[in-house]
Amino acid sequence: MDKISLNQMAFYGFHGLFPEENKLGQRFVVDVDLFVDLKRAGKTDHMDDSIHYGQVYDNVKKIVEGKSRNLIEAVAEDIAHQLLVEFQLLQACTVKVIKPDPPIPGHYQSVSVEIYRERE
Repeated sequence: MDKISLNQMAFYGFHGLFPEENKLGQRFVVDVDLFVDLKRAGKTDHMDDSIHYGQVYDNVKKIVEGKSRNLIEAVAEDIAHQLLVEFQLLQACTVKVIKPDPPIPGHYQSVSVEIYRERE
């Protein structure tokens, strides 16, 4: 299966278990891999035969910057569900939601959740 990737999309959202996270917000970074047959698009050179990644970005942005969720697992699930509903050519997707600055003590680069969902 062919793949379109959108990497390191950065947003500001209000997700987390702690009240401070819901009030102050924080950065979130999202990576998305879209699994789709791109053979036709490669031959026709028509956007209708592929997935418009600008529209993918807009869908992800609405979710990450939208309704507050307790878990980044829920954010990832919302993104995967919306992409599968919105783009009929999409066969499957991987969604990685990265929380660069979680409010937990220690030394680390980030925490993240990655999910894979297929069209049923």
